Amino acid sequence: MAPQPRLVLLLHSSAGHYGADRQLELIARGLDPERYRPLVVLANDGPLAADLRDAGVEVAVASLAVLRRELLSPLGVARLAGRWARDARALGALARRRQVALVHSNTSVILGGAPAARLAGVPHVWHVREIYGGFRRLWPIYRRLLSSADELVCVSRATAAQFAGASARVRVTYDGMALAPAPDARRAARESARRHLGLPGSAFVCAVLGRLSAWKGQDVLLRALAAPELQAAGAVGLIAGDPWPSQEHHRARLRELASDLGVAQRVRWLGFCPEPELLYAAADVVAVPSTEPDPLPNAALEAAAAGCCVVASGHGGLPEIVRDGHSGRLIPPGDARALARVLAELAADPAQAARLGAAAAEDARARFDPRALLRSLQEVYDRAVSR
Repeated sequence: MAPQPRLVLLLHSSAGHYGADRQLELIARGLDPERYRPLVVLANDGPLAADLRDAGVEVAVASLAVLRRELLSPLGVARLAGRWARDARALGALARRRQVALVHSNTSVILGGAPAARLAGVPHVWHVREIYGGFRRLWPIYRRLLSSADELVCVSRATAAQFAGASARVRVTYDGMALAPAPDARRAARESARRHLGLPGSAFVCAVLGRLSAWKGQDVLLRALAAPELQAAGAVGLIAGDPWPSQEHHRARLRELASDLGVAQRVRWLGFCPEPELLYAAADVVAVPSTEPDPLPNAALEAAAAGCCVVASGHGGLPEIVRDGHSGRLIPPGDARALARVLAELAADPAQAARLGAAAAEDARARFDPRALLRSLQEVYDRAVSR
């Protein structure tokens, strides 16, 4: 009789369709069913839960403690501590009852996985998708907690650098992305995508995708669009994404900034886009102008995989995706003038943008194959459960 697959308690902090959510879905659906079977617990209900259930993945929803920036106050930390203890008991009991083989926290802002695994007597794998540059006072304590995991999986070398000297096993495993279309297919998709979005076929279009937040750099693109060279080129900005529910003020601030800069008529606000492929097809360039180090943004990975030219801030994990002058362009973080200069150069030289996009797709095919992610992660699982 063949052995039963081991059950993995897979914890995640949200249920949308943003970067880490998409990676969670890839993992849950892609594990070898003869070796590992996921039991997914999400911190809230949402489209991710529905998609996973439709794919036959077992899903539960619980109000898990999630580390958010707005909770980093004495009162917020006290509230988190209470919820953390509650999660530990509930998840630990679930792990024992279902006889899980290991706990995998799919992001480092999920707090309950570590104590739950300890209570259940099973290994804990912690997936680190964050860089904690603005977390200096509490970082030594949190680093110690993260380092208590049996295995630390970091999404980039920049992310792993936070754990230099840590006692835990640290492994860099890049996220996976679907492979790029052929160049001819991309050109045909571009015309169709622009018609669908109501964009002029000849306009130079730069897109930014991701959560609307203070550090993702949407404001940097708006300031770049106000530069004379991009005004003269009639450059259009596409901004796709929504803020966290508690941070709706970011959308209002960005719209106000666009109006103040005189670029509101050249900006399309798309909200969350369930089909990002449409935007990558429509755009000449995708900008990832994060003002704080971005661990390994899925927008950059997806754009590269789609064969789109990426212009990104040169910090965090972005230089691991974009090789400056080969598969995209890097700019100093927060430098709107530098972004404007590079975009104007690419607008004047479409062949350069196409060449960079083609090289990005080739890089993505070699380095961000979903099969490599799943193979590496299951090796981590094997090592953890064999101890």
